[in-house]
Amino acid sequence: MGALVGLGVGVGLLLIWSSFTMPRTPRTTRGDGVTRLLARAGLADVTPTGVVLLCVVLAAVTFALVQAVSRTVPVAVVFALMAGWAPIGVLRQRALRRQRDFAEVWPEAVDNLASAVRAGLSLPDAVAALGTSGPEVLREPFARFAVDYQVSGRFGDALDLLKDRLADPVGDRVVEGLRVAREVGGGDLGRLLRNLSGFLRDDARTRSELESRQAWTVNGARLAVAAPWAVLLLMSFQTTVIQRYASPAGVVVLSIGAGLCLLAYRLMTRIGRLPVERRILS
Repeated sequence: MGALVGLGVGVGLLLIWSSFTMPRTPRTTRGDGVTRLLARAGLADVTPTGVVLLCVVLAAVTFALVQAVSRTVPVAVVFALMAGWAPIGVLRQRALRRQRDFAEVWPEAVDNLASAVRAGLSLPDAVAALGTSGPEVLREPFARFAVDYQVSGRFGDALDLLKDRLADPVGDRVVEGLRVAREVGGGDLGRLLRNLSGFLRDDARTRSELESRQAWTVNGARLAVAAPWAVLLLMSFQTTVIQRYASPAGVVVLSIGAGLCLLAYRLMTRIGRLPVERRILS
């Protein structure tokens, strides 16, 4: 008896000690910024390490090419930094384009859900049916939802996986609305879906009009930032001229120019930026 008591006390002390000393395993369901960006861009299968390696390789190759042409280290470093940041910029643009594509088809998807429920299908079957009869851009995540639900039989867990795959603010609202409808039940599900469809359609129409009006601001900012660096790249073929930037004064000019371009771009995009919708319970 005394041995069992001693063993229990020892195990308890060991658990208390490990809770303070052993490192905690970070949550991997949400991931870091690169992981979330990949999910929003629809590239959840790509690893953040691969993106980082791509950035490093592009920066190294660009540095070698510009250095071979201009023979000026500061200029090569500037263009290497731009090339290294290019994959992140491409991912952000892909994520924004994917979000706009989703926003255009969500009303149609919710209308399909309402029609399926009105036809007598259960809510899980109606959601799974979007994998075959829903809008094209939404079929893959909903088809995987159907597989998850068939395997586990747990509607809530399958919705969580669906929300992670969509990684879309509007999708979060739709998924949470379906979760509430499933838990509460009642005969108002069809009316709830029709109201949600109308709200999403009005929201998408308003945002589309605002984006078309502020597009010139974003395009102007990009053109204003890219123009001086395009000129600098062309000057790199004139070795006697570009090597002036290898001096301390040239480094200062490049640093000030890069800082001003970055500041101006951030200001212009912030002035023309629309409110960014946040994800729900993500």
